[in-house]
Amino acid sequence: MATTPNKHAQALRKSNKNGSFGAAGHQQFLSNLHGMQGNAPLLSNGNNQQRNIQQNQKTRKPFFMPYMSLDAVNRGLANGDLIKGVLRVNQRNYEESFVDNPMGDEQQDILILGVHDRNRALHGDVVVVRIKDRNCWVVRDALHEAWRSGNLKARVDDNGKPLTIPPIKRSDYEIELSAAELLDLPTCVDKCISSEKLKEDVPVTKNRRYSREQMLCIAAKLELERRKRVTDDNSGIDPVILSTISKLAIVKRIDSPTSLPHSGASACGTSISSLGVGATTRRNGTSTNGSVQRRSNYRILSDMPDEDWGIPDMCLQKTAEVVFISEQKNCRAAVGMLKMMADGNRNWALFSPGDSRMPRMMIPAEQTPASFFDRPQDFAKFIYVARMVEWQATAQFARGKLYKSLGMAGDIEAETEGLLLANDVDTREFSQAALSSLPITEAVEWKIDEKEFKYRKDFRDETVFTIDPSTARDLDDALHIKPISDCDGVGNPGWEIGVHIADVSHFVQFGTELDHWAFSRGTSVYLVHKVIPMLPQILCEELCSLNPDVDRLTFSVVWKVNDQGEIFDEWFGRTIIRSCCKLSYEYAQDFIANPEKDFIPSELPKIFNGKKSDEVKEAVLRLHKIAFILRKKRFENGSLYLDVPKLSFTLDETSGMPNGLSVGERKEANFLVEEFMLLANIAVARKIESAFPKTALLRRHPPPKIKMLRDILEKCEKVGFAVDGSSSATISSSLQKYEGDNELKRTVVQMLTHLLMKSMQLALYFCVGSLKNRADYAHYALSVPFYTHFTSPIRRYPDIMVHRFLSAALGYSPAPGLTVKEVETIASHCNDRKLTARTVSEASDDMFFGVFIKECGPLTERAVVIQVLDASFDVLVVKYGVVKRVYTSRLRLAREPRFVEGPCPSLLLYWDSTCDGSNAAIEQVISMCTVVEVVLSALPEPTKYQAVLKQPVNGEKLLSLAEVVASLN
Repeated sequence: MATTPNKHAQALRKSNKNGSFGAAGHQQFLSNLHGMQGNAPLLSNGNNQQRNIQQNQKTRKPFFMPYMSLDAVNRGLANGDLIKGVLRVNQRNYEESFVDNPMGDEQQDILILGVHDRNRALHGDVVVVRIKDRNCWVVRDALHEAWRSGNLKARVDDNGKPLTIPPIKRSDYEIELSAAELLDLPTCVDKCISSEKLKEDVPVTKNRRYSREQMLCIAAKLELERRKRVTDDNSGIDPVILSTISKLAIVKRIDSPTSLPHSGASACGTSISSLGVGATTRRNGTSTNGSVQRRSNYRILSDMPDEDWGIPDMCLQKTAEVVFISEQKNCRAAVGMLKMMADGNRNWALFSPGDSRMPRMMIPAEQTPASFFDRPQDFAKFIYVARMVEWQATAQFARGKLYKSLGMAGDIEAETEGLLLANDVDTREFSQAALSSLPITEAVEWKIDEKEFKYRKDFRDETVFTIDPSTARDLDDALHIKPISDCDGVGNPGWEIGVHIADVSHFVQFGTELDHWAFSRGTSVYLVHKVIPMLPQILCEELCSLNPDVDRLTFSVVWKVNDQGEIFDEWFGRTIIRSCCKLSYEYAQDFIANPEKDFIPSELPKIFNGKKSDEVKEAVLRLHKIAFILRKKRFENGSLYLDVPKLSFTLDETSGMPNGLSVGERKEANFLVEEFMLLANIAVARKIESAFPKTALLRRHPPPKIKMLRDILEKCEKVGFAVDGSSSATISSSLQKYEGDNELKRTVVQMLTHLLMKSMQLALYFCVGSLKNRADYAHYALSVPFYTHFTSPIRRYPDIMVHRFLSAALGYSPAPGLTVKEVETIASHCNDRKLTARTVSEASDDMFFGVFIKECGPLTERAVVIQVLDASFDVLVVKYGVVKRVYTSRLRLAREPRFVEGPCPSLLLYWDSTCDGSNAAIEQVISMCTVVEVVLSALPEPTKYQAVLKQPVNGEKLLSLAEVVASLN
């Protein structure tokens, strides 16, 4: 019997009140490692050292701003002065962070430049930010150029006001100075000072304060006077004016005044350097802490000439600073290496995380391995796990606690353990208290209770079977189809089709210890070589897995349909099935590819329940036919699928190292299963939303970020691949134009898919009562008004919740006694865990790919350029679907590359051809969609690899992808 909703609600509210939904009985190690509330105690060698540190910190000049008080934050959020959002740190450049713009998807994300303005917040944290002054906003170069040239495709600014008029071009100024005279004048002088101004005298002020224009006039007059009589005697010049003029002196650049500065820093006090944490900068480019600042690829409005300060807001990107951390979503754990402090201080070691988004940490000496300070080189090959315990405003480095040594860097098990710990993935064995929630502890002891047969529909005599990957052990869905004489109520023949899902909610009861464990984990985590399950093995692989030739409890959706895929009846209910066969996708695909073939038993898996291979094959073919029609209708109705290739590794049985690699290909058998799972999810979503219009748990997919999508589509059009982005349907139909059997055409779709994915938002679980507008429930990619997850309860906690809502809607159990806020809390937690599982899975793929390259590389592969920066560019390695950055500093170039800005920027590479005995210069233009060859090779860092551009042969014509495809037509 299900536990009463009140009991579960009380347990959930109690967990919420305590600030944690985690399972009870965490080990001390994990509770410390994954703790999210407050700061851990200070680590020290003793009370005296701790007092000294605290006293020193009080007297130090702060590196960071103190956080605002909670009251001030709440007031700022209420009146709109502050903005709350999730912090996203760029993995390739930790000095770039972003939060979503609350003004909507039409606006550019808000940019946080530098570690100083990030103010100790970490990737994934919920932060409160304050928008910086307008003169600190970043100039968007392409839009700035369009505005200057009068080609900006807009009439109103972001604030709805008419756009400002572009300034008069420099060539329109009347300047009566020769070219020789202008050459050495300060840059601003030849733009701002006319000949008439130079003839006027500058009045002497009492306080010796002059306007910018007056100072420039004085500078120009002095320069012209100097040329008439060269002298070193400056005694007649006011020393205050002379000092000020010297600061105004600007060396005239050869390039245009709109080119990027190569040095200096923001005038807004933002540190945009990777050197010196928290250093603020002045207008003249010097750092307040004396360190040299490296300029990033940004122009701040304050760096622009005065004539450009009227630039519209739409040509700028807002910048902000973090003033408060609302929720520490990041677990503050990291994997990395131990190093000596740069100054040789033996009281502390420096922990350097492998993830650049995590800060370096100071580790107390007593936590380091014995003899570390005597022979630090002996520990350079080991990786450790550490957790940040505090980061005070006066401290340049965070302070951490070292927990354990994971082993040798590059060892797959050590690296995997670190990956799981750093992402807060619970890998413990299930506690006895959690397992005691189950009716039995051994699968062989369990039999279906007779009372279940009294209210469940029995499908054991039907041809029910599963279709899954060949390695799958958690089989949570099965299918059946049979002909019926009346599908529409008027005597027309058709089909009964059933989707049967493991009834996990029968075993995982509301509010039990096992339920808390499942909720805390949220989802199973799939790595290349193993799975971290959400549920105990006895459920995943036995009681809930729909294995062949055993009775299993299921929750089913059954339809009556005709040959055209029209649905006339829909039934939901609890059922009992007995699968006759465990098919892999490969077996099912064989049936579809060879419909006339008579398969012999040795070609198929074992079939039970007295069923014949012909019956199974015929069922698969019938399902495939209807699935094909349903899929066609779905895409005609606007569904969009962006297929991202999935790497598949073969592993050595002894070492576990990858020795083979392929890219998974989705075929008709995959589409068959997918179509009926989607159909079931959509049907259940409609059912529970109707029954629980305030508390149902659904899944929505917001539309793409409009501004980002528009920018991507403009770039695609400029390189020859037009995509209509007005809706999911038009995007889908645009992609279909480029589909085909030719490898190059598939490459086009792969490239466009990757670019479009950047603008897509994540699908999210949510409580329907948390949104005011029902239109926001919709799923953009599937183009349906309601959607949820019902079909994978073994590996996803939201599916278990949906089963409970469906059970209540059908009258099997009371309604879950949860408020809108409590359901939304569950949804939010599951969103976090799902994103974490995806991150870990992708990192595992990347790690094994790096090991594969080390073992089997280097590999030379075709790639397509998808993004160009000033000193690097990103390529999509077509064969593997991997995106990698190519750095020009690693190429054999004769001189520095030249970066050409614009809507579609390009890099001009000048290859060094002397190494092959040729003196002929080889120039190569790298722009979006350029087809290149790259060499993938291992780096000295274990599991890491690089992509290096292969030098073209002199005279070789380099084509863009559009030109190559056009040549085939």
